This record gives sequence, structure tokens and C-alpha cells, in this order.
Amino acid sequence: MSIQLRKYELPQLPYKLDALEPYISKDIMDVHYNGHHKGYVNGANSLVDRLEKVVKGEVTSYDVQGIVRGLAFNINGHKLHDLFWKNMAPAGKGGGKPGGALADLIQKQYGGFDRFKQVFTEVANSLPGTGWTVLYYDTENGNLQLMTFENHFMNHIAELPIIMIVDEFEHAYYLQYKNKRADYVSAWWNVVNWDYAEEKLKKYMK
Repeated sequence: MSIQLRKYELPQLPYKLDALEPYISKDIMDVHYNGHHKGYVNGANSLVDRLEKVVKGEVTSYDVQGIVRGLAFNINGHKLHDLFWKNMAPAGKGGGKPGGALADLIQKQYGGFDRFKQVFTEVANSLPGTGWTVLYYDTENGNLQLMTFENHFMNHIAELPIIMIVDEFEHAYYLQYKNKRADYVSAWWNVVNWDYAEEKLKKYMK
């Protein structure tokens, strides 16, 4: 049977490992990218291999639910990290405030950037356990929507494109900030890549 499923690849970082210092250290980036992100890619590919054998009928005993749950975990881990890297810019080039259409929407919905930043930070700090905080753009009604993902997939709203994202797994901050996740979130605002967020928003706006 001629069947072959394509594999995932670890994308190259858009900057050097030390580019986000002092806000996010080189050591964290090394462990985060070369350890965790690479691990999700390898995990996804291992499960793709297993699924391919199932499809080809080469195995007769398998846990199909375990395979698809594992794929959801690892594929989302891979894709969310890819967004996270792009949604940050080297120190001195990121941070500040957004402009353009994103600034207009923030002004319309929050009355200004300072209030938006406060609410986003409160949402991020409210996340139980580990996961992500994301800013969606809802293509149905044109609203910006905040959400927290527990793990890599719980609470994800279907079909809404992610405009901005922050990783809140412990591996994203613990080497530098220990258990002070709020300090990490506060520092992360200094490396937000607003140009990338604006690019994403314009892609999906009607």
C-alpha cells in the first residue's frame, strides 16, 4: 500500500538564543527551543509514524485514542511554540505599544492600551497550572478575544486565529524567574512583536 504521511520540522528561530535578554535569558531559550519545542516535533513525528503503520495495516494492536490525543498534544505544542517565537522580537526592537488596526481595535474595545495590557496580564496571571494566554481575532464579529489554554489544547476556540500569545509553561520562565510567573509575564511585554501581531490581524480582518 503506497501511503506516506509527511513529517513535522523544527522551524529556525527568527533571532539568536540571547536576543531576548535580559527579559528572557539565553539559558531559558536554549532549553525551551532545543529541548521542549524539539521534543514536541519529535513526539509528533513518532506518532505520525505509528499512525502510518495503523493506516497501512502493519499493526493489529494499537490505542487509536492514545495516538490522536498524543498528536493533539505534540502538534499543538509545536505550532503554538512557532507562533510564540514569532510573536517576540529582540530586546530593543519589541515591546512598547501596537499601532495600526490592532491599536484601533484595542482602543475600541478597551478604551486604550493601558487597560488592555492590564486585563491581558490579569488573564495571564489567572491561568491555573500551565498553558498559554492568547489573543484571538474573531472573524465572525470582529472582536478581539482573550483566552487561556490549559496544557496545549484545553479551552481552544475553534477556527479563531491567534494574534498574540505568551507561553506560561514552567519551562518558559522557571530557570530565570523561579516561581514568580507574574514577573515573567511583566517582563514579556518588553519583547512583544507588535508588527507580527498587526500582520496576523490584517490577514484575517474582513
